[in-house]
Amino acid sequence: EMPIMDGSSLPFIQMLDRAGRRRQDQPRRFIEILDKIEVVEGDKRATLTPASQFEVAFEISFASAAIGRQRVDLVMDDQAFRDELADCRTFGFLHEVEALRAMGLARGGSMENAVVIEGDRILNPEGLRRPDEFVRHKALDAIGDLFVLGAPILGRFEGVLAGHGINNALVRALMAAPHAWRYRAFVEELAEAV
Repeated sequence: EMPIMDGSSLPFIQMLDRAGRRRQDQPRRFIEILDKIEVVEGDKRATLTPASQFEVAFEISFASAAIGRQRVDLVMDDQAFRDELADCRTFGFLHEVEALRAMGLARGGSMENAVVIEGDRILNPEGLRRPDEFVRHKALDAIGDLFVLGAPILGRFEGVLAGHGINNALVRALMAAPHAWRYRAFVEELAEAV
């Protein structure tokens, strides 16, 4: 398992920036969504639909006043990923962390690598990086879950109360429906390493 660091993707982005980029010999390949694919489990839903670009929308709702109901809807490209999602940390409730530790898990878990909530309050002394950091982290999670497909998506992802499990079920449903997607290549300008 990858180190969690601060629970966001920002440390990884910073390392990749230090390594730099270089032009590849082949055009970049995308997975173009051609038809709607949806997985519903009770009140949870994850959907992929056709779109001319990659879009991600997510909605969460928690009883805790620290989170409440949050929604984000973004057109996603490299810069939007950096500006809108990369710094959003994972989160959990104190009672969940304590239960995991009692099972011998999450031994490295702390407020250094997650936003911790107890009841209606955030325990991290520095607070949140964004007022809607929770839903933005869920969108970040979904992008990572989709990337197991091996190529970026050209389409719209919508998650309602979704998590890793339903996102994984969506990936499996997409792969089981070859009529609903195709590979598409674009010649894309990549920055040369500095």
